[in-house]
Amino acid sequence: MVATWCDFRPAPTYLPERMNSLLSILQQQPVAYAVLTLALVAVAGLMFGALRVRGLSLGSAGVLFAGIAAGHFGVHIEEPIREFVKEFGLILFVFTIGLQLGPGFFASMRKEGLRLNALAAAVVLLGALLVLGAAWLGLAGFAGLGLFSGATTNTPSLGAAQQALATVPGITAEQRALPALAYAVSYPVGIVGIISVLIFLQRILRIDTPREVTDFEASQRKGIEPLERRSLLVENPNLAGLAPDAIPGLRETRVVLSRVQYPDDTVHAATSSTRIEKGAILLAVGTRAGLDQFERIVGRRTEVDLMREHGMVSHRRVVVTHKEILGRTLAEVGLEPLHGVIVSRVSRADLEMTAVPGLRLQFGDVLNIVGEAGGLDRAAERVGNSAKALQHTQFTPIFVGIALGVIAGLIPVAVPGLPVPVRLGLAGGPLIVAILLSRLGHFGGLVWHMPAAASVAFRELGITLFLACVGLKAGERFVATVLTPTGLAWVGVAVIITLVPLLVVGLFGRLVWKLNFMTLSGLLAGSMTDPPALAFAGAVAKSDAPHVAYATVYPMTMLLRIVTAQVLALLLAQG
Repeated sequence: MVATWCDFRPAPTYLPERMNSLLSILQQQPVAYAVLTLALVAVAGLMFGALRVRGLSLGSAGVLFAGIAAGHFGVHIEEPIREFVKEFGLILFVFTIGLQLGPGFFASMRKEGLRLNALAAAVVLLGALLVLGAAWLGLAGFAGLGLFSGATTNTPSLGAAQQALATVPGITAEQRALPALAYAVSYPVGIVGIISVLIFLQRILRIDTPREVTDFEASQRKGIEPLERRSLLVENPNLAGLAPDAIPGLRETRVVLSRVQYPDDTVHAATSSTRIEKGAILLAVGTRAGLDQFERIVGRRTEVDLMREHGMVSHRRVVVTHKEILGRTLAEVGLEPLHGVIVSRVSRADLEMTAVPGLRLQFGDVLNIVGEAGGLDRAAERVGNSAKALQHTQFTPIFVGIALGVIAGLIPVAVPGLPVPVRLGLAGGPLIVAILLSRLGHFGGLVWHMPAAASVAFRELGITLFLACVGLKAGERFVATVLTPTGLAWVGVAVIITLVPLLVVGLFGRLVWKLNFMTLSGLLAGSMTDPPALAFAGAVAKSDAPHVAYATVYPMTMLLRIVTAQVLALLLAQG
């Protein structure tokens, strides 16, 4: 007899019975059930967030809507587990952000950064005032906390607001659920609204984008002195017999000598044992202004390129990874007297600096060293130069930092007029501690450095877990809330919270302070901590120019939004 497909078809109830049996087993294992649920929500959400419509996507925010869908259809996990995963995800997210932003945080407070951060702060505070106004009119209440976060696409502020509400006595579970619901309703409004403002400003102000990009790039180059190499012929007889570091004006001009060639001789490293002769050629590294001044002391420029001349000298780029030299100056490390090599320049992130003796080394600094092969090998071993160490995530300092952040978040700060003390919470505490620790760099053997790939991975894991838990909770009432006059009112308030601050600050920045549109677009995207808006601004400009202003205001904006959300929560609880 020939078997057919029908011969093997299972009974109609077979699959449902198996599914029910599996669900019954999982429900008896709440941890396993929670892990499986979060994993499936994350997969569905990330796939949904990856979909692009006209070049835009929700990204990790898609997890929120996947969680809402699952919660709407009755999927839920036990509250203690959900709350732990949500808060731990939030801690991971904000702590890794703090480590990333710390090195540039204080630099963003200088010069032009002060003006840009003032405008970004105005966007945040105007949004907060609009939330209070909506609450006074009876349009939002505690939902205003979610609107403040969602309409500005700032997830950590939602976590901070929920943390603050949890400390207020008398707040019901229903009231605590409102911010997450309002956040989910207003988040799409925030994404579309920010981009709409950029388009509106570009057209109403008649922006010539290519010209703005050209002007911006010219302004960025102004005042920045890149390092140059220059070969100088020694003509000053007064320098004969001096060691390179004894030449007058060397330190004042911040010039570094890396190589020397005597007449009819090969090239040597310019170490302290070297003696200058008239007719020798020096290879100097410094800014153009410094080299011009130093040239007048030494002699004149020559076209001889000591980088190409025959000799035993070569150069190498090495990375500082050895814990013992972190925080020491170049002079204290002593590469030149110990190993006969010269450090000609130091690269730190995107900044290139001359290797002055008083420069203190940080983990990840890249040194350009000059000398003979044996000396270069010994110097590289001295500073570490370990690619493995550079890419290794040191978990002990990470968990020390998280513990300190949690402790800092629990410290109460009394504010006159508020019913309970303000706390930084699990969103603000780890963020501020991470900024301070990354600025410190190291303490003893603890190094607060996280490789870029690891930082992105932890950040995405944290925000995915947080949004999945928020969505599962909000989904229980999401559809029933949106399809009501209350839900429509929230959408209207979210539109106002998004558009009004951006338009006011955008027009002021352009018409009064005459900001370049590249700077302005990066500022507005950064004031909302909104990567899709930054990507849109960059695509319109066909340049990374907006990234500069975005990076300048992002750290302060993130911190201010977290603190403001907590203050709003306490004010709404009081009112």
